[in-house]
Amino acid sequence: MIDILHPADDSGAALKAHLHGEDDTVALGAALAAGLRPGLVIYLQGDLGAGKTTLVRGVLRALGHGGNVKSPTYTLIEPYVVSRLDLYHFDFYRFNSPEEFLDAGLDEYFAGQGACLVEWPDKARPYLVPPDLELVLAHAGSGRLAALTARTEAGRTCLTELAKALQASPAPRAPG
Repeated sequence: MIDILHPADDSGAALKAHLHGEDDTVALGAALAAGLRPGLVIYLQGDLGAGKTTLVRGVLRALGHGGNVKSPTYTLIEPYVVSRLDLYHFDFYRFNSPEEFLDAGLDEYFAGQGACLVEWPDKARPYLVPPDLELVLAHAGSGRLAALTARTEAGRTCLTELAKALQASPAPRAPG
């Protein structure tokens, strides 16, 4: 069950939640899918094993993708054409220098109309475009803490839609 620790405020700029297990991480991804729009860039931050790819699996399942969802650690990008948009899942963990981002021609994906979910974005700076939404996953006891921060108006819109999707779901609850 997802515990909302800090609901999105009136500005729609931030949300924090405690995820008790993998199912909650998938559910958060499914809620995030509600706010995805073409051109949106989301940074996925967190240590190895924090659940970034698991969250992307939840996004893709909610968008209707029934196939395998794997980490693009070795391929750098996994493209998906799902429902209403193209989704690009990036992982820059193996970059030795930010220039590898340009050498691979990945900047072209960020100029298009796909939604981009980016793991390890710091490895591609300063060449990577800034995020609309930043999502940080951290280990917290037996679960995870998810902190989402909107960086643009598009990110605030996405976060607002995510909050609505969480409220509509029977799973989330605010601690009382």
